[in-house]
Amino acid sequence: MELKLNKPICFFDLETTGIDISKDRIVEISILKVFPNGNKESKTWLVNPEMPIPETATAVHGISNEKVAGEPTFKELATNVYNMIKDADLAGFNSDRFDIPLLAEELLRAGVDFDMKSRVSVDVQTIFHKMEERTLGAALKFYCGKSLDNAHSAEADTMATYEILKAQLDRYPDLENDMKALSEFTTRKKSVDFAGFIAYDKDGVEIFTFGKHKGAKVETVLETEPGYFGWIQNADFPLYTKKVLTAIKLRKLNNKFS
Repeated sequence: MELKLNKPICFFDLETTGIDISKDRIVEISILKVFPNGNKESKTWLVNPEMPIPETATAVHGISNEKVAGEPTFKELATNVYNMIKDADLAGFNSDRFDIPLLAEELLRAGVDFDMKSRVSVDVQTIFHKMEERTLGAALKFYCGKSLDNAHSAEADTMATYEILKAQLDRYPDLENDMKALSEFTTRKKSVDFAGFIAYDKDGVEIFTFGKHKGAKVETVLETEPGYFGWIQNADFPLYTKKVLTAIKLRKLNNKFS
């Protein structure tokens, strides 16, 4: 089943130096952009992470320090990457918990003001796990009858994810072929930032999910303990979390003086 799209959607996959969203870097990114008329555009870039690639990471994806030594840094690629995704929804395999948060960090480090306000995300892994509980390779075999050759290549994983989502729509008639509906189906929790340090409560109000203020309303904490904002801004939190917290603080100030 082909996707019903009101706007483009970019399937993407990252290979990285590790799994720490705040500290690790991209070493390969592949994007498949699918347009409402069915046209497709794809790009794959190797990236110099400007840090050593651990041997444990190279063992997974096969990308070594030598392989990326002459490649552009993400900062040099950021404009090209952003231009490809800026008008599109996003989709991937485990993308809500890893790929999108890490991509956001890389873009913000490169000075690109990325957010998700005008787009939705579809996590194909969540559909798979809710329906079948399998890995990407098993998902491709189960839904498409294909073997995943060259696994942990960003390009191969990206194409597999695209094929799986189309097959999932064929297999499950209850799944609506609409990116907003799929995004809602694949959303595990209502977090405000990607890393989940700030979430919405049952009334849609931002609350902290960690530390001594766990469960407390963000605006209340910022008012009663102003230094907490500065502590988070200077601590080792993801840049997107700091961006979200700043937006909440500015909103409160604007409401106070309006």
